[in-house]
Amino acid sequence: MSQRNKKKVLVLGGTGAIGVELIRLLSGTKQFWIYVTSRKSRKSNDENIIYVQGNAHDNSFMSELLLQRAYDVIVDFMIYKTDEFKNRYELLLANTEQYVFLSSARVYAESIEKITEKSARLLDVCKDMDYLKTDEYALSKARQEDILKNSGKQNWTIIRPYITYNDERMQLGVFEKEKWLYRALRNHTIVFSKDIARAMTTMTYGGDVSKGIASIIGEKKAYGEVFQILQSEPIKWQNVLGIYLKIIENKTGLTPKVIMLDESRTMVKYAGGKYQTIYDRLYDRIFDNCKIIEYCPEMKDSLRVSEGIEKCLSSFLSDNRNFKNINWKFEGFADRIAKEHYSLKDISGVTNKIKYLLARYTRFFDFYNNY
Repeated sequence: MSQRNKKKVLVLGGTGAIGVELIRLLSGTKQFWIYVTSRKSRKSNDENIIYVQGNAHDNSFMSELLLQRAYDVIVDFMIYKTDEFKNRYELLLANTEQYVFLSSARVYAESIEKITEKSARLLDVCKDMDYLKTDEYALSKARQEDILKNSGKQNWTIIRPYITYNDERMQLGVFEKEKWLYRALRNHTIVFSKDIARAMTTMTYGGDVSKGIASIIGEKKAYGEVFQILQSEPIKWQNVLGIYLKIIENKTGLTPKVIMLDESRTMVKYAGGKYQTIYDRLYDRIFDNCKIIEYCPEMKDSLRVSEGIEKCLSSFLSDNRNFKNINWKFEGFADRIAKEHYSLKDISGVTNKIKYLLARYTRFFDFYNNY
């Protein structure tokens, strides 16, 4: 394809497990110029990828960016509060042929049947008024979907991925790797709960989700449509944990210890994720991905969870990569349960030391964030 005929794709917030893979995939086709917003200054080694420094939450920055050139497609990975999105969506829809909005399969209510794009959403059926008063992630995504559906335009496509992993992001229930893998590699006990462990989940490799997104880019039949892009193989969280433990033992020689609490209630007070636990991780999540397979037959052969986790966790361990911020309040709680402790020299910052000590040696935080 000639340089002149390449389509221009603007990617907002594309530094996560899906975005990085999507950018790499689109660049490899040589059919796109990919413009990626970033708060930090970045240089690209790929002639097809252009980084644009700026805050994509800033409407002034976005207005100026959209005036500079016309984009054929905007893929939006940003996380908005609903009021913020209300002030943003018209600008986005008006400045592209196709706006791809990343929602989430967390919008769905509990279902005893396989979940399809038409399954009931929490926003529409939940009776918990305290929850509905919030703009929690699952609710905000559903509200923002409705804004697009009621916009009077059809040049949008809504994507609902579910739990997505790569070699930088590996989840266990509501925990990111910083709350379980960090402990395991330091020979501290992983603290998890039986109620989440019993639940069925679905996990999809970021590279497979990116293939699904790429398949609907520029497809006019996908305009005004909703797609859940994920694999259909369910797995219990206790089995996910077992896969993680086996890989750690094989790759490091460590044998991680695990304590299973009966319920997640107290654990979540310290770890966070109250509503994510109640209205998602305690549900069995089994999905039907037939709709996206029509556009992307490769989704039939997406990585099995055991294979994908082996690939990603092995890569993380062999490259000796760093962890993101550690929640020392949770570490203190987990050490109290396991009767373990960190040396204060291992904890950076006075505030973090205080949080750890309060959670480790008292029940100070038990009186807050009631679950």
